[in-house]
Amino acid sequence: MHIDWWTLAFQTVNVLVLIWILARFFFRPVADIVAKRQAQANKVLAEAVAARQQAADARTDADKALAEISAERERLIAEAHKAAAAEKANLLAQSSDEIAKQRLAAEAANARQLSAAKQAIVARASELSVDIAQRLLEGLPPNVALSAFLEGLCRELRALPSDAKASFASTTSDEHPIEVVTAAPLSKDEIEQVRDALTVAFGLQLPFAFRTDPALLVGIEVRSPNVILRNCWRADLDQIRKELDRDTPSSGS
Repeated sequence: MHIDWWTLAFQTVNVLVLIWILARFFFRPVADIVAKRQAQANKVLAEAVAARQQAADARTDADKALAEISAERERLIAEAHKAAAAEKANLLAQSSDEIAKQRLAAEAANARQLSAAKQAIVARASELSVDIAQRLLEGLPPNVALSAFLEGLCRELRALPSDAKASFASTTSDEHPIEVVTAAPLSKDEIEQVRDALTVAFGLQLPFAFRTDPALLVGIEVRSPNVILRNCWRADLDQIRKELDRDTPSSGS
């Protein structure tokens, strides 16, 4: 076997030149590109981690705000009830002297006047409850109030027995959807928020129609032909009024 050393040396030089050219003009730029892409990927990953942490922090803050709003709502209702009861007691006390004087003149006429006075007291206490509630509501942000009332309504929906939920489904259709009533018009985002929350609470897809009723003051209702669920200031104030009517003695007592 004959080896051509000149040819072997020449080919070795060619290989070394090729390796030098590749190292200088190919491998180094490629390595730089890979390093830059890795740096960009690390940066994007770090930004994603930061964004996820910000979202978690925002959710925590929102949950805390919702809990505070719910507690504040309970406190405001208690204050409204207490103020209405105090006003009722004050009006009853003021009426007692006048009623006693009238009883001396005519017992029969006094009985009619006593009944009318007590009815006026209940009506006045109810009016005061509405006025107090409206003043208290002025300090609540509308979107936060909506979230608080929506969460309370969803709790009631989730607590419904299965036959009550089935009643919602059986009596609604695209032509006769479930009515979602709020005191003020909702934005597109708020409508989607309410729709998503109610769908989760019902556990199934149902058609909804949104409308407004300022008489609610603030809050939300869902209505079907057979079932109505309320979580609003108007319902709370109506309950206070019923309690006042129940607590007020009749004219014959």
